[in-house]
Amino acid sequence: MAALIRGCGNILLKWDKHVSPTFVSMRSMASKTPVGFIGLGNMGSPMAKNLLKNGYPIIATDVFPESCKELRDLGAQVVDSPAEVAEKADRIFTMLPSSPNVIEVYTGPNGILKKVKKGTLLIDSSTIDPAVSKEMALAAEKMGAVFMDAPVSGGVGAASLAKLTFMVGGAEEEYNAAQELLTCMGANVVYCGQVGTGQAAKICNNMLLAIGMIGTAETMNLGIRLGLDPKLLAKILNMSSGRCWSSDTYNPVPGVMEGVPSANNYQGGFGTTLMAKDLGLAQNTATNTKTPIPLGSLAHQIYRVMAARGYANKDFSSVFQFLREEEGQQSRHCGAALACP
Repeated sequence: MAALIRGCGNILLKWDKHVSPTFVSMRSMASKTPVGFIGLGNMGSPMAKNLLKNGYPIIATDVFPESCKELRDLGAQVVDSPAEVAEKADRIFTMLPSSPNVIEVYTGPNGILKKVKKGTLLIDSSTIDPAVSKEMALAAEKMGAVFMDAPVSGGVGAASLAKLTFMVGGAEEEYNAAQELLTCMGANVVYCGQVGTGQAAKICNNMLLAIGMIGTAETMNLGIRLGLDPKLLAKILNMSSGRCWSSDTYNPVPGVMEGVPSANNYQGGFGTTLMAKDLGLAQNTATNTKTPIPLGSLAHQIYRVMAARGYANKDFSSVFQFLREEEGQQSRHCGAALACP
């Protein structure tokens, strides 16, 4: 297969499974050629901004045009469709909510693969089913392009500060070309293996994150009910064996920490609906691999119930508020039962 050196005109080199260092270094020389970015939501927008800050011209689009305004004001070129992005850039990021969105953006009527140039590097930072990543990689390969999955961890705060962790799956010989861009947006870039392994790592991480957040919320609520000051309890947990990211960096109790969603009525951050979606991915892959995940399954149920009870657009740390609400409902039911003759 012939591959186009990205950003270096129409120079064609014969493709080989093991790309030579010369090929890679020549491609890296084109470091300031335009980069496409599709999906400018809570995560995609700050990621694209960090590429701009590092001198990369950005060609962007989003299904919601208003999401593009801030990036346009910063100098990005905004176009109408993923296909137009593919016409103008040979390195493209996608950051989308779910597997169906990724399939549409890549293979739909106005999708990337309708106009993609040979040799284009496609990097998907969405969190989706690993099987869909593999499907997109095959579709891209048929068009002479290269697809890698590179989901992220760290949330909106880390995205803004360029401190994300990227978990990368794809051809190892393409990793250096991807890493050049990923390091502009993240503090940690980890190669996981072939296409789909980045998604596998992300799904495992988010399952643990959900379990840890529920555990932290339950623990904090219990301590408060026992008369402990929440800030004191958080301090004790964070110097003890119960310490975790949800307790020391993203505490779910309002008033314990500043600069986190719990301090802003659970606005912003990582939505409950998205967490429920990611746990659904974990549930599906666990079923397919016959892997027992009792706590993961319970976390999935809890976040699905939350999404149905008005928490869908709140940050996933609102599970603390949800537990307090459940507690109140139980108290009311008990009171009503005692009042009955």
